[in-house]
Amino acid sequence: MTVSNRGSTLIIAPDSALARKTAALAKQAHTPAILNHVHRTYWFAEFLAKKRQMKFDRELVYVASLLHDLGLSHDHAADKRFEVDGADAASRFLHAHDYPSAKTNLVWDAIALHSSADIADRREPEVALVHFGAHVDVMGLRMDEISPQLIDETLALYPRVGFKKAFTEALAEVARKKPHTAIGTGLADIGRRLVPDLEVPNVCDLLLFAPFES
Repeated sequence: MTVSNRGSTLIIAPDSALARKTAALAKQAHTPAILNHVHRTYWFAEFLAKKRQMKFDRELVYVASLLHDLGLSHDHAADKRFEVDGADAASRFLHAHDYPSAKTNLVWDAIALHSSADIADRREPEVALVHFGAHVDVMGLRMDEISPQLIDETLALYPRVGFKKAFTEALAEVARKKPHTAIGTGLADIGRRLVPDLEVPNVCDLLLFAPFES
């Protein structure tokens, strides 16, 4: 359990048996740079939830936050979009620990949709919060809603340790191995910049060469 309680800021990570097993899985799956990112995702998500007075399942958001990038890890990557690979891996983990099916489905949605702006933020609070927390950390979105004190405390506990480079390289590796999953996504931008000679099918070509006369 990690706690921040200086001044008016208070973030306490869930400390259930499932939360501890989730943290262990994330630690096993990720490098320090990405591991710290998934922890920061939860901290930023919870802060935003409290500030907006949202009602949400803390344990579920914690689990989904810590597992949302499993699809970038060697042990959990498969043949789908990395978001879906991660959601599938998280579902298998939760089913193995007898987590309720309805909650497992919500974790799946939160992870699979975490990069989907204008979709995730209109879904259940838990889905929206994982999206919010991840994008605060990756792109600085909604950072103006978070207190400088909370940001400082979060970075002190979970430093970035070269996160930008580690994260873009992880995404570039996905694009290199599975260029079909980059079609129409930001992954294509990263792949084209960082992977020499990468060929990602162009959506316009796919549309114009569909097997119909018009």
